[in-house]
Amino acid sequence: MQSAPTRSLPLAGATNFRDLGGYAGHGGRTVKWRRIFRSDHLAGLTAQDRALLAELGVARAVDFRGQAESAAYAYALPGISYHPLAIEPTVVQRALELQRTGRQLTAQDAVALMQDTYRGFVHDNAHRFAELFRLLLDEGSATPLVFHCTAGKDRTGFAAALILLALGVRREVVMQDYLLTNTLYRRPEGLASHAPDEVLAVLWRVQEEFLNAALHMVDTEFQGVDAYLGDVLGVSAAARQALAVRYLEQP
Repeated sequence: MQSAPTRSLPLAGATNFRDLGGYAGHGGRTVKWRRIFRSDHLAGLTAQDRALLAELGVARAVDFRGQAESAAYAYALPGISYHPLAIEPTVVQRALELQRTGRQLTAQDAVALMQDTYRGFVHDNAHRFAELFRLLLDEGSATPLVFHCTAGKDRTGFAAALILLALGVRREVVMQDYLLTNTLYRRPEGLASHAPDEVLAVLWRVQEEFLNAALHMVDTEFQGVDAYLGDVLGVSAAARQALAVRYLEQP
């Protein structure tokens, strides 16, 4: 039997670049490999990395980074169209606000901040995730797509969860994919921070509690993923069927 493609791709300039393919979706049909990728930011890609993306046929990049982030590490990749869908990183700002009050930030504070950030994705940034689905369903371009933020863990993690859930992947499998960041992502060296190590250990990793905070809000305030996709993101039942046709292996 032919072995499945590797989930994580060996890029020198991005440690969290991986494929969403291979998971069982609606009706047991498998998510197609080499169609949708998630990643940390792409500004550090080497010439060899760029050649691999070209070999994979990646032709669209969706960037969830905020304005300052994308300006600090801008990129332009030949043959890849760029789609900025800015979601500002509020967790750092809120952490600084807490510190200005003279309060020493704890790991527990950091977890609560991250949970609030994920709830903000659901409520405040729905229009960005709606645009991602429009790009995935764009009739004019069915080319492979990569979406990313800075570390490829939070904004990207929630987006990946929505896509996989829309394709019928079981929630526990979605969580396993989400947690892969802790195995793959390598924090850049030389980043100065005054936060305690226990706080940084929270902020630079992912926890089930983060994604669960968002999904709990989807379940309780919007009556579940299907209703959230349809009523909030504008991904109708017909659009979800089109998504399945495009991104699930057909029987």
